Parts: sequence; C-alpha cells; structure tokens
Amino acid sequence: MRIVIVGAGTIGSFLAEKLSIERQDVVLIESDPEVAAVAQNEIDCLVIIGNGASAETLKKAGIEDADLLIAVSSSDAVNVLACAAGTQLGIPFTVARVEDPDLKAEVEALGVDLVIDPGAAAARELVALAAGGEIAELVEFADGRLVLIGAFVGKDTEFAGRTLADLRGSVEGWDWLVVAVIRGTETEIARGDTTLSPGDHVLMMARTKMAKSAYKWLGISSRPANKVIILGGTRLARLTAGMLADRGIHTTLIEPDADRCRLIAEEYPKVVTVRGEPTDLKLLRAAGVESADTVMALTGWDGENVLAALAAKSFGAREVIARFTNTDLMGLGSGHGIDATVSARLSAADEILRFVRRGAIHSVATFSDSDAEAIELEVGPNSMAVGKTLAELRLPHSLIIGGIQRGTEVFVPRGTSRIEVGDHLIVIALPEAITIAENLSG
Repeated sequence: MRIVIVGAGTIGSFLAEKLSIERQDVVLIESDPEVAAVAQNEIDCLVIIGNGASAETLKKAGIEDADLLIAVSSSDAVNVLACAAGTQLGIPFTVARVEDPDLKAEVEALGVDLVIDPGAAAARELVALAAGGEIAELVEFADGRLVLIGAFVGKDTEFAGRTLADLRGSVEGWDWLVVAVIRGTETEIARGDTTLSPGDHVLMMARTKMAKSAYKWLGISSRPANKVIILGGTRLARLTAGMLADRGIHTTLIEPDADRCRLIAEEYPKVVTVRGEPTDLKLLRAAGVESADTVMALTGWDGENVLAALAAKSFGAREVIARFTNTDLMGLGSGHGIDATVSARLSAADEILRFVRRGAIHSVATFSDSDAEAIELEVGPNSMAVGKTLAELRLPHSLIIGGIQRGTEVFVPRGTSRIEVGDHLIVIALPEAITIAENLSG
C-alpha cells in the first residue's frame, strides 16, 4: 500500500516509522526543512520538503498512485486543504487531524473518511484509566468482554523470579494470560519460561469478568476513582475534567492563569477550578491530594508534569498519571513513581492505525514504552489458521494470541485451543510479526 503522510511531527513520524517497518510504501511531506531532515535520518521512507496542501507537492509525492492520504500536521487548515486536494487528484481514502470542534462537522461533510481529534482521543483514554483503578493501560476488546491490563510489578512482590509456568500451576483459579513483559526499552512476548522482576511492565489479557482476580494477583486496586485532581488547564486537561465531572466523579482542576480559570469555570461548572501552580506543594495538600484516587498532571510542560506527579505520589495519591509531549521520554517515568503516561498524539495514532488496517482488523492499540501492538482481527474462511490449534500454528516468538471471541463466548486460549472461521483473535505482536498477525485473518 502506498501511503502519503502530511506532517512529520509526533503523529506523522510515529505512523511513518511503524508503517515503514511493516514494508508499506510511505512518503512523508514536511514543510520545515530541519524537521524533514531529522525524519529522513530516522525513518526508512521518502521525505519530501514542501506544503502538504499544495497539489504540486502531493503530485511530487506520487499521490495519484497512492491508496491513502493521512494529513496530521499541526495546522487544521493545512490538513483539510491537503485532503481536499488529494480527493481532487483521485486519492481513494483520506484522514485528517482536526482539533477545532466547529470545523470537524464541515470536514466530515467534505467527504474526509476519518477525522481525528488527538485531545479528545487522549481524554477518553484518561477517563478509562481513572475508571480502572491503579493500572498503566486498560484496553477493551471483543465488545468489552476481553480486557488488556498493563501494570508494574512492585518491589515486594512474592512472585518475582518465578517462571510464568510455575506461577500458573501454583495460583488457584488462574484464568488470565501474561502476554508481554516490557523491561526498560526491551519487550518480550511472554512464554512459560518467562520470569518477572520488580519494575517490569506487565501486559495481561483476561476476560473482563476475571479482571479483578488479575488485579489482585498483581497487587493493585481495581476500585474506580471517585476523586480526581487535574493539574493544568490545557485543552486536554479541560476535556478530561469535563468528561470526568459528567460521570459524577468529583473533579478539581488547578491552573495558574486567572483568565483561563474563569473560562474553565464557566464552560465546566461541575468542575472545581482552583487558581495556583501545579507544583505548589502547599496548594496540593490544601486541595486534598493525599486522599485523591487519581492525580493527572496535564500541563503543557513534560518536566512540570513529572515533578507534579511525583509530588502527588509522595503525598499519598493512589494513582498518578503524567502527560508527555515528547514521546521518547514516556517510558522513563513509568514504573518509577508514575503509574501511567499519556500522549494525545499517540492516542490519535492508534485511531489512525485502526483505519489503515480496516477490513478484518477491528481494533489496534499501541503502548508508550514498547513497539508492540495489540490487534483484534477476524478469522476468514481462507485463513491458514482455520482448524488448527495454537500449538499447531507454530507462531513465532514475537507474536502471541491472548484472547478469542467466538460468537457470544470469550476465553483466554491455551495451546490446545482450535481456531474457527469467524473467531476474533486478540494478537499481541512485535513489529517484525505484524504482517504475520494480519495474515491470520486470511
């Protein structure tokens, strides 16, 4: 597939890198020469310097032979114009990043196939994290009946140093599956001989009804948040606060700018808005941070978010979440006092990947500190997997099937589980195995 991407920022470069690894024919358009040069050095794709909204630049990128145009620059106007120009040049499918809510409806009316709002996507992710307890990730599959849980192994865990096979045999009622272990910058698809160590980031698949048992085994709480404190008045902070308050969750937002506080209070009357610095320790205590279920540091500055989140954790907040704009830093805080991280740009990229892999692919999830992906796909009649057990498939070590939905039934599979036509498979795969995973659909 030939894919043209407009904008080499965080979203565009992330997508270009992932799709290039999967051997898609990617062309990246960027107007800033310095940004373009960085992308060319780091990503194995063609990078063109130019205005992505220009028909001439799009022609230079080979738009007339492309299958998909993804416009994700920092400018809503450029993204809309790029999609309009691409449509006129015959591109079959278009995707646009648009944050202006007043413009979104107009863009959809123009025939853009997918309109992405990074802030709204990340806000939905944050609300899900608050609802899920002390977790780093919570991704639903199979119409919500299977869940992928991410959490960090604590220092005092009783199962450190033991293999998963040994643990599975010794834990009564084990009905979940550890699918991956992220250790530093390395991701290992879990097997029976995999051992867990303190600080490991564990990804676990479970039936939603059994999630509480998995939480208990990991030593974390599944109690949803009743009290949330949000630090910062960014658009992401405002959207998240509004969504939480609408769900009946007591939400306090702390922002230093007086004018912004007034506007937030007018727009979101259910949110308690407090003027002050997010890193003011006396203010955090006065706001009751020690009794907060979740504290979200969502200012526009990564360093401030880290400091505020760690301060909240030291005061006793049950769960702290930090927003990162520099996605290269996201894995550094996780497991070291920060329970979860979020990036509006990566949340948007997940939605775009779902669209790119449409058809038999029903869902895609990526992770802030790993290059692995979780994919939900449907097995077609021509799939080579039909009629075979997982053991007979001889899947590579860079891929694992973590869950199966079969009609109204959902289960975590074993080696003896046999694949049938129409099954929805939840596959966790490293980049080199993404194509193999997609091929399971037939």
